[in-house]
Amino acid sequence: MVAVWIHLVAALWALVFGAVQLLSAKGSRRHRWLGWSWVLAMVVTAVSSFWLSGGLALLGPFSVIHLLSVWTLVCLVISMLAVRRRRLDTHRNFLVGAYLGLVGAGLGTLAPGRLISGWLFGA
Repeated sequence: MVAVWIHLVAALWALVFGAVQLLSAKGSRRHRWLGWSWVLAMVVTAVSSFWLSGGLALLGPFSVIHLLSVWTLVCLVISMLAVRRRRLDTHRNFLVGAYLGLVGAGLGTLAPGRLISGWLFGA
């Protein structure tokens, strides 16, 4: 259950502050600081997902959603390399993609039979 809470807190941090990042000015010290905290939250979210299991197992306890976690980690690495090389379009595109993946995964938790759905809707 600890892994669930770590995953949930990190995902909520990434969801809220990812939206703030998308809507705020880019390139400032605040943007960089908040961006690093967002990347850290995304790493924690993705890595902690490997301690969670659910239905639709694909390989052992891992499901299709775990592929999204792997892809998220790849996106984060690519975007960090891109910003260091001043390839800001690549940086932005991979981070927006990672954020949209987080939103999609979050919406997936509302499906019947999922833990969060049960908490929220009693199903």
